[in-house]
Amino acid sequence: MTAGTPGASETPGTPGKPDGADATKAEADAPAAAPAPAPAPAGAWQRPKPTLTTSTARPEGGGRAASGDASAPARQWPLLTVLGLAGIGLLVVGTDPFAEAFRIGAILIGAALLVGAVMRRVLPSVGMLAVRSRFTDMITYGVMGSLIVLLALMVQPGPWLRIPFLEDILHLTVT
Repeated sequence: MTAGTPGASETPGTPGKPDGADATKAEADAPAAAPAPAPAPAGAWQRPKPTLTTSTARPEGGGRAASGDASAPARQWPLLTVLGLAGIGLLVVGTDPFAEAFRIGAILIGAALLVGAVMRRVLPSVGMLAVRSRFTDMITYGVMGSLIVLLALMVQPGPWLRIPFLEDILHLTVT
């Protein structure tokens, strides 16, 4: 036999046959095999195997609001309507063109959210306006829109809406 062929008799530490140090290096390079888990007794609870989520479910009504051959703005018209109305409200607040601009702009922003809640309820498909389930979106848009409009109507000085019990609560907390 020649030196270097398997089964050749060589001294330990030579390249043909690994000695103890070379064997541990070879074992370290090899992938470690995980021991097989012991089978569970029949009827015992077993943890389900973990799964990998590859995608998320589209919200109800989260499809296109127009056909696929329409342009992108036409497919997302509900979202653009809400964003446009809120943008007009922000523009009114930011430019302050008249005396009650802050109040009117805030009412427009709240109205945009209320319009979004109504569209989420009425339309079967609203595109990217659908973020969560239909019920959750309607409640979120409706409550936030209502609160913004209510606060805009009650803003000082000279509120357009007075709610007496809220004034009493405020006086009790301040004084």
